[in-house]
Formats: sequence, structure tokens, C-alpha cells
Amino acid sequence: MQRKNIGRSDKLKNLISASVLSADMANLESEVRKLEENGIDMLHFDVMDGVFVNNISFGLPLLESIRKVTDMTLDVHLMITEPHRYAERFVKSGADILTFHIEAESNVLETIKSIKATGIKAAVSIKPATPAESVFEYLPYVDMVLVMTVEPGFGGQSFIPEMAEKVRIIRNKINELGLDTDIQVDGGIDGITSEIAKKAGANVLVSGSYLFKAENMAEAANHMREEVQC
Repeated sequence: MQRKNIGRSDKLKNLISASVLSADMANLESEVRKLEENGIDMLHFDVMDGVFVNNISFGLPLLESIRKVTDMTLDVHLMITEPHRYAERFVKSGADILTFHIEAESNVLETIKSIKATGIKAAVSIKPATPAESVFEYLPYVDMVLVMTVEPGFGGQSFIPEMAEKVRIIRNKINELGLDTDIQVDGGIDGITSEIAKKAGANVLVSGSYLFKAENMAEAANHMREEVQC
């Protein structure tokens, strides 16, 4: 299989995941309908426990409520201390992709196994200070790696440029292993930083305010999906 010089697999499509953190929570169902109408691929759902990160966000009841009103892919990111304790419950509440941090207090391989056993996709995530190489041993077992391009915990932060090199290192290792694993980036992703991330090898782009505040959400998403010119 031929590889592009950015290191991405030709089989991987660029996908857009809209962060619910930037949605109008008082009108969440209408926000979901807007995402559907504008062709957004996934809804990114950040779960924070106030311990693993210094913020508290959404939990199981809200995820269940969203699942009842949409067939969109629900891309759930657990920023919690013990993901293995809650993984099955988040799957039952509607998650289609479940991501957890390798820095959390769970056995990584056992947590991946428990997620995969439910029949959904499993992913691991790393914070900005965590080396790219720390995910290498898990690449054969996961469907996606999430590289945080800001410090996790709060929306609206600026993209950390140095994270592009981390994406590149992971993509090169994925290719070396002959895998087609997705790489997701989350944090400060907009029309400009999405280009940087894609050139480095990311293909799943989480975006919040850039999408929800766009005059034309479909155009903004399509711009982010465009293949990079190499």
C-alpha cells in the first residue's frame, strides 16, 4: 500500500467531531439537529470528573439523552481517574467510540479489552506532556489515538504547535506496523490548525467553537475535511 509523504494511510478519511462543550446546552437537541443537517460526522462528548482534570462536565444521563435523539456517532472522551470502572456504563448509555487516558489509574490493556468486548471502538489518549512513544505498545489493540493539542479540562484554549510532531511520530509508527489506526486531535482546532494537524498525520478533528460559531457550519467542516496538499 502506498503512503502519502505526510504518513497517513490512503484508506483513512478525514472526519469531523463536534465538541458538545461548545454547544448551546439550553437547546441541545436543536444543536444536534444542526450538526446532522450540516453533515458533521461525530459528536465529541467530554466527560470530566474534577479529579483527573480540574473541571467537571457531563455524565451518563446527558449521554443517554443525546443518544435518544440522534443516530450520530457519539465519540466519548473519558477524562476520569478510573475509566475501567465506568467504561461498560458509558457503552450502555450510547457511546460508539470510547477514549480514555493512559495516564489514568486503570490497567490500559485490560480497559481496552473491556471496551472492545462490548463491540464498540476503543481509543487511548495522551496529554501534551506525555511522550508519543508511550502509546506504541497499545497501537495493535486500539482503533484510534487521541493526541490532546491543549491541556485537557477546558474548551477554548489555543493549539500547542509542538503537538504536531507528536502526531507525526505516532503516525509513522502506525504506518511502520502496517495499521490503519485513526489519529484524533482535540484542542484549538480550526481552519488553520486543522491543516497543521492533517499534515502531521491526524485524520479525526475535534472542533468546538470554530464549528458552532461558523456562519456556515457545512463549509467550515468541509474545509477542515479537505485533503492537504503535499
